[in-house]
Amino acid sequence: MSCPDIRLRRLGLTGAALLAAVAVTGAAAAQSIVVRSTGPSASKYPAGTKLKASDRVALVDGDKVVLMQGGKTRTLSGKGTFTVGATVQASQSMGTTVTRMLAKGPTTRSRGGFAREAETAAPSEFRAPNLWLLDYRSGGTFCVADPATLMLWRPDMSGDAALTIAKGGQSETVALVAGAQFRKWPTETLPIEYGVDYQLSGAGLAAPVTVRFATIAAMPETADAATEMLMTKGCTPQLDRLVDAMSEAEATSG
Repeated sequence: MSCPDIRLRRLGLTGAALLAAVAVTGAAAAQSIVVRSTGPSASKYPAGTKLKASDRVALVDGDKVVLMQGGKTRTLSGKGTFTVGATVQASQSMGTTVTRMLAKGPTTRSRGGFAREAETAAPSEFRAPNLWLLDYRSGGTFCVADPATLMLWRPDMSGDAALTIAKGGQSETVALVAGAQFRKWPTETLPIEYGVDYQLSGAGLAAPVTVRFATIAAMPETADAATEMLMTKGCTPQLDRLVDAMSEAEATSG
């Protein structure tokens, strides 16, 4: 076999490998994940289910399935059969929402722990502006981006409040003054430990809330990566916050 033939053969193999890589990448990009599922068919499509673009989702009346697809959400509501790979339109609202939710710090206008929220919604309807603020109303596992800078967040900053944090035989009460929406976790007196229960009480809570922290190796850069990480770690309150915010952006984008 001549040298030109060998070179051509190698080029052919290289091209085939490149096409295969592109095909695999395309398949991965087309994959969707179920992030929320309610209704009679919820057991068929539980949260965490991964679906290929060619898959079909058959729903009945009362069903609602939310898919995460390439940094966007797509809500399917029964009754009907839906193709997973249907195009999801991008919107500026969705991109802005994802950027805000994945931000490393508060994105509302704030100064010295004070922040302004929209005055049109009741305090109970407010949502923490990103994933890494600890809304102490929500119990469960919380993924900590940076233990040294963890901030507590509350929806209603109209009055003074005292939040008590207890772990084992230790406890610390932190003050939230009127006008302040953020308060740093008291790391100096009550350091964050992983896999340990903390009980939060007071500050308007109807009943004590239990929080357990989970560490993350790196900050997720995309909504899909955040979804995978939060599901893997079991950080349900943060996943719900992300899905709610993106679903609202999806609904208002037209």
